[in-house]
Amino acid sequence: MNRSRFIAVLTLLAWLAVSHSGETTAEPYRPEQAAQVLERLSFKPTDPVEREVRALRNRLAADPRNLDLAVQLAARYIERGRSEGDPRFLGQAQAVLAPWWNEPMPPPAALLLRATISQHGHEFDRALGDLDQVLVAQPTNAQAWLTKAAILQVQARYDDARRACQPLGRLAPRHVILTCLSDIAGLTGQAAQSQELLSGLRNDPRVSVHEGIWIRTVLAEIAARTGDVTTGEQYFSEAVKTGVKDQYLLAAYADFLLDQGRHREVITLLQHETRADGLLLRLALAEQALGAPSAKDRVAMLAARFAAARERGTNVHVREEARFTLALLRDPHRALQLAQINWQVQREPADARMLLESALAAGDHEAAKPVLDWLSANHVEGLRLRKLAKRFEEYDK
Repeated sequence: MNRSRFIAVLTLLAWLAVSHSGETTAEPYRPEQAAQVLERLSFKPTDPVEREVRALRNRLAADPRNLDLAVQLAARYIERGRSEGDPRFLGQAQAVLAPWWNEPMPPPAALLLRATISQHGHEFDRALGDLDQVLVAQPTNAQAWLTKAAILQVQARYDDARRACQPLGRLAPRHVILTCLSDIAGLTGQAAQSQELLSGLRNDPRVSVHEGIWIRTVLAEIAARTGDVTTGEQYFSEAVKTGVKDQYLLAAYADFLLDQGRHREVITLLQHETRADGLLLRLALAEQALGAPSAKDRVAMLAARFAAARERGTNVHVREEARFTLALLRDPHRALQLAQINWQVQREPADARMLLESALAAGDHEAAKPVLDWLSANHVEGLRLRKLAKRFEEYDK
């Protein structure tokens, strides 16, 4: 999942996308009419945020082309989607922006949100195009630069990502540019320096709660990649203990726990997080490792969701589907195909690992070459990735 990199990986699905937790059939349900209501997202009337959303929605219904109201409401939906992992909130955000969605030159505020939604849907080229338009109109828009840097990093365009971070030095607080640059440096050969730089920032009183989670997650991922389990656990725990729910953080921490064989802790962490496909997958992996009876139902549920995603033509969850296919369906050749498709779209360490593991399982060493080249060209620091790469070297001797 990809964010400021924290913009990370939410999924943009269609407004009527189905992700019912109880669904176990591989045949997706098709409504007979476009206006048919499949499910109403729950709102707690006592929640002040939800009251604000309801008020914005009512005001916008009376004035649907009011850009300020639309931007406020769409931003609330996007934030809710990131927190809950429910892609339908992103569909709601898109619906709110409908008057401007297909315009070639919408106002910058609408363009920025359109780019954010496209980024969550892994439509990276469209998102970058929108961000460039925003920056032509508003060169001092810090959020646009940060989002652009995050996307370029996901695409492994590290020099371009660094250039996108640079304007933040004069447009945002110091910790923002330091985290933006350190996230890239921590992956590309400067892990120790990045950790040293960021570790002192996380408790800076000027850092907001969300920024603190971002910094701690970057630190935890760097530590995990370099094999420093104790430090990784410390930073992940600090981020989780803030009490702010973030899907990317939950996924990253669950992966960390899975790598340590701490399956019961994964179940505790994710047992109520079954709406987001990526979190459901990690829950299923933990349950399968423990031989839990519920694992079978999780697998059926995931199979149905991935089938529905393919029918919609979305490629948002291809990495997760590759992992599902390799680890739970035990079909390495199909998993490798999916991992290769995913590598064409995004090139983060998890994408590289998925392709290497699938290539090893399928016995197709040539398929691993793009990742091995990426590792070498960018001086990528990652203990598990390096161990996987070494296995290919040993096979080739």
